Amino acid sequence: MFKKDITPGAKSKVKSSAQRGIRSKVLEQYPLLEPYIDDIMPKKEQLDLVKLPDRVSLYTLGATPLFFQHMDDPLMPHLTLIHRYPSCFNRLRIDRGAIRFVLSGATLMVPGLTSPGGRLPDDDDDEEGIYGEEELDAGEVVVIESEGKETACMVGVLKMGTEEMKKVKKGQACEAGHYLGDGLWQLSLG
Repeated sequence: MFKKDITPGAKSKVKSSAQRGIRSKVLEQYPLLEPYIDDIMPKKEQLDLVKLPDRVSLYTLGATPLFFQHMDDPLMPHLTLIHRYPSCFNRLRIDRGAIRFVLSGATLMVPGLTSPGGRLPDDDDDEEGIYGEEELDAGEVVVIESEGKETACMVGVLKMGTEEMKKVKKGQACEAGHYLGDGLWQLSLG
């Protein structure tokens, strides 16, 4: 979605009523953020809306990007927010071989998740249980981590449920919404 450099458009202040709506939508989509929501979106602080190309809205607090949304799609967290609160989102892990494709903006394919270095929910190899017990459905927002790295490299929307991925082991797994080094990551809001 953000393969090229992007220039921010108009920046406007979000009304307090709309801000409350965004806050409740964030908690509905990402319930694990509840203990941190006052740090992420303080009630007394002003949330800004930055218009981006291709009908994307970016919600920021000062110069800190928080969430973005394409038209009426689900709100998706910016990677800077994911890096601060990594355990609050559904996570999957790709193997080392898939990293360079993900960082070039390619659609994530199922073999990157089902190979020995990848991790899906309820995986036998997931000793710590950080990838969850619940299977994820197509259309859910998911954070992609990479084997051997500490921070997430991508956030996107699943094109196929994780249970189906384990069975078919091929096809498109996740559509890239935002990844390290893309136009949204490099966007200067200062």
